[in-house]
Amino acid sequence: QVQLAESGGGLVQAGGSLRLSCAASGPTFSSYAMGWFRQAPGKEREFVAAMRWNGGSTYYADSVKGRFTISRDNAKNTMYLQMNSLKPEDTAVYYCAKALRGNLYALVSYDYWGQGTQVTVSS
Repeated sequence: QVQLAESGGGLVQAGGSLRLSCAASGPTFSSYAMGWFRQAPGKEREFVAAMRWNGGSTYYADSVKGRFTISRDNAKNTMYLQMNSLKPEDTAVYYCAKALRGNLYALVSYDYWGQGTQVTVSS
């Protein structure tokens, strides 16, 4: 059983930065890929970023490429999302998730989800 807990959300002005953390329970964190998704009010949950188990490959949505950076510390069972140059359209609840299968862009590829953390970017 895997449990995921996000933290680090908050209110920030446009152009500001936040770093989200995702703490995972379980002894095998280092063996699976992880991802970040977000869901804005009235919209579907969408892919933000993902990373393979060893950090060797990273993937980003076009809307965040160059502004967000995903990373992980397997020794701490923690994944991060550094978000810079935030825009009002980044406002959403951000979720971390553990991947089950290969297509890291797809929601169906993930089998465990955190409860989410709210990020609000004011203009």
